Amino acid sequence: MPVAATAQDVAATAGVAAAATADAEPDQQADIVVQGQRQQYVANVPTIEVPQSIQILSAATLKDAGITRLDNALDFATGIARQNNFGGLFDVFACRGFTGDEGTASNYLVNGFNGARGYGGSRDMSNVEQVQVLKGPNSSLFGRGEPGCTVNIITKKPGFDLHGGAILSAGSFNNYRSEGDVNVPLSSKIAVRVTGAAESADSFRDFISSQKVTVTPSVLVKLGRDSSASYEFEYIDQKVMFDRGIVAPGGNLSLVPRERFFGEPGDGPVHVRAKGHQAQLQHDFSSDWSLVLGVGYRDTFFKGTSTEAELAAGRQRLYTDGTTLSRQRRARDYSTTDLTFRGELSGEFSTGSLTHHMIVGADWDQYELDVIQNRYRPPLVASQAAGNLVAGNRVDIFNPVYGKQPATGTFQSYLERQFSWGGYLQDQVDVTDALKVRFGGRYDEFEQVIDERVGGRRTQQFKTAFSPSVGATYLIGDALSIYANYGRGFRPNNGTDANNNPFLPERTESYEAGAKVALFHNRLTGTVALFRTTKSNVLTADPVNANFSLAVGRAQSKGVEAELSGNLPAGFRVQFNYAYIDATVAQDALDPNFGFGLRKGDPLLNIAKNSGSALIFKDFDIGSSRLTLGAGVNYVGRRLGETGYRFPNGDFYYLPGYTLTRLTAAFEPTDRIRVSGEVTNLFDKQYFPSSYSRLWTLPGAPRQFMVRVGYSY
Repeated sequence: MPVAATAQDVAATAGVAAAATADAEPDQQADIVVQGQRQQYVANVPTIEVPQSIQILSAATLKDAGITRLDNALDFATGIARQNNFGGLFDVFACRGFTGDEGTASNYLVNGFNGARGYGGSRDMSNVEQVQVLKGPNSSLFGRGEPGCTVNIITKKPGFDLHGGAILSAGSFNNYRSEGDVNVPLSSKIAVRVTGAAESADSFRDFISSQKVTVTPSVLVKLGRDSSASYEFEYIDQKVMFDRGIVAPGGNLSLVPRERFFGEPGDGPVHVRAKGHQAQLQHDFSSDWSLVLGVGYRDTFFKGTSTEAELAAGRQRLYTDGTTLSRQRRARDYSTTDLTFRGELSGEFSTGSLTHHMIVGADWDQYELDVIQNRYRPPLVASQAAGNLVAGNRVDIFNPVYGKQPATGTFQSYLERQFSWGGYLQDQVDVTDALKVRFGGRYDEFEQVIDERVGGRRTQQFKTAFSPSVGATYLIGDALSIYANYGRGFRPNNGTDANNNPFLPERTESYEAGAKVALFHNRLTGTVALFRTTKSNVLTADPVNANFSLAVGRAQSKGVEAELSGNLPAGFRVQFNYAYIDATVAQDALDPNFGFGLRKGDPLLNIAKNSGSALIFKDFDIGSSRLTLGAGVNYVGRRLGETGYRFPNGDFYYLPGYTLTRLTAAFEPTDRIRVSGEVTNLFDKQYFPSSYSRLWTLPGAPRQFMVRVGYSY
């Protein structure tokens, strides 16, 4: 079997396969574009036959929309909601109502490897070929994780054709960006590719600026007709001011201007850096069977100081006088390493009249997190003299005067190590031409060791889990299928209870049913899915032992999603998404962070019941030139802005819903030159994409403009 593969014969994620036809546009269908090697966790099955909702965001679509960041890309994925972004340094999102720890990045994958562990800042799209959103439980393949979806990023790969290009951009708030992509075949057996971007920007927020550099070189080597090896290196360096957003103590989001910064400019930027390595060896035994071995290594660090609003009511003077904000000051020095080995055998075989599409594999992972954090925390309000703004590290929210930088003392210092391994098997069986049945399972072992330098305490836990899944698809002709699936999953809880016993892991149970269409030779595809997921062993506050937690909470999410994308008559390229999500607390409990009472039926943080988006583009040929016009709309409904807190009248703190509009245009006078631009938040709406607290609420950007000039060959 030749090493080079196309979207027509290679799938690049769990259950995703080529559904291409010769006359379909490659960026308008759920094709997986992987040059040279296949991805692991894959069954070579057409998308319409997969008993699971899958959404693909292609590089071409994101380019037309002018999107250069992962968080902006996921705004156009069905059922994904923004969460607390850790001062602007994490990509954190919930899918179908569920996120992990609000204080850590969401665990998206890069080529099947964990790409968000540690600290890499906001994800740049310069090296991204496509973003795959695999809905529902995926623990039977990937192991521990959230039940709503798995996001897998496929990076741009080397190929055996010479091509490249560069893009220069300039926009509002002194945003300047350069981006490059060069692919060179060194011989008939070796190809290299280098992608990268550098960006510098100010912000509509006072004192906020950012700089980032991303470089990704990669190489593909054909070792023979049936074998190949690849290597990819990723370097990410970002510096950004830590920003928790605005304050709205009484729920009034217009109390202070959206530009106002409540940190300390003198703290300077926080610095994050990540270096990642991925290597893969593939051997094709035949046209049906392949063995893939892979190794990944990633090290990151996070260093810097920030000043941020104190959230504990007893230490926050703003709740007393409505004017002065008490603030913490934190100095962080974090570092991580992550080493992964994996192997997988995949192929097809028959038993009688049944055709099997099977994958079987195993992986091993070692993750290390080193945390040193010093902190200044304001004293109780009663100890803060009214006229002394130094006590409490306070600032007047209406007339801030900066320059207070109190000394910090040791707060956290520990080393955490995680060891895990798992084995998995999945088989999709063609029972008849119409009926397809999929079943799978994964066994995991997980060990965690935490050594606290302060106090010298060691905490250990060892857990095992089995995550089964089953699904079925029934084809009704060539263009319609109905499907259903069921799966269970888990995610370890960190820490121990008051008796120093490790927490039980979170357990999830998910059901999904839906229908898929593939019209006009796959030029227009769509999915409608109904889902219900329950989660148990969620951490809650211990009502008896203060400052401790219990793994006894429950949450649930149910809803419906609809997605349609592809080509319409008259040359329109479209993508429409809608989601209704009812995500709630499933039993009474106490919030683990502040001890607020949680009641059954309370909404989950930052999850809108209704959300949707649309993108539409059309090309116009003008002689030998081409003009592309486009528009996009995002709608996000009202969302809870702080878990468990109620105002005296009993109301929650809600973020209002919003609708954002963007316009795009691109002109290509030749095949090699492209001039483009976009306007985001066209009507200059004031909006708030996410919040963690009334005192940590992120305002959205006003109207912005961006212009780009690109050259390709």
